[in-house]
Amino acid sequence: MSRKSFVPIDTNPPVRIDEDGNPDLRPPSKSQLKRDSTRLQELGVRLTKLSPARLKQLPLAELLYQAIREAQKITSHEAKRRQMQLVGKLMRDAQIDPIQAQLAKWEGDSQDEIAAFHQLELWRDKLLDDEHFTKFMNLYPAADAQQMRALIRAARKEQAANKALLQGHEPQRKHFRVLFQEIKRLQADAQGDTGRDTDADIDDDEDD
Repeated sequence: MSRKSFVPIDTNPPVRIDEDGNPDLRPPSKSQLKRDSTRLQELGVRLTKLSPARLKQLPLAELLYQAIREAQKITSHEAKRRQMQLVGKLMRDAQIDPIQAQLAKWEGDSQDEIAAFHQLELWRDKLLDDEHFTKFMNLYPAADAQQMRALIRAARKEQAANKALLQGHEPQRKHFRVLFQEIKRLQADAQGDTGRDTDADIDDDEDD
């Protein structure tokens, strides 16, 4: 998943210069105004997807905050469209730069969390193959080898049972989740103790 690009919205554009080198004080063109309005509306849509706790961390005027909260509650398509027009209108007076900067930070953090989750999933899948067990134990020497082998055996049995399921039956994921949580705990403990990043260790083994 790629991160959303940070596209600044210039609500205070610089003074334009005409062909003679003099300030062009004519108002922005209709197309420029439309582009700015569209970007503000798109930013407003992103704000409606935030939790109230995060909205309160942004420099939003009270009227804008309330308009966003109202838009989040509306289910009617037409009513929501009108409410989002109001949000876009109120966005014209908002502090756009710090809002965009904070959104970019949050979205970056979310991507990091997704990447970390995928790393844990990868280790869980690799541990179902014996050849990766020794490397895992070298990375996490605090792990209980006997316990880990028991968790891995249970996950393998669950995997085999799921493959034998008839169509329409729900596969079981209990032991997969238990193994995942144990890997997650070990990784968190290791990073807390040493501050090291273990992602690189597993990436080096991707082609095994």
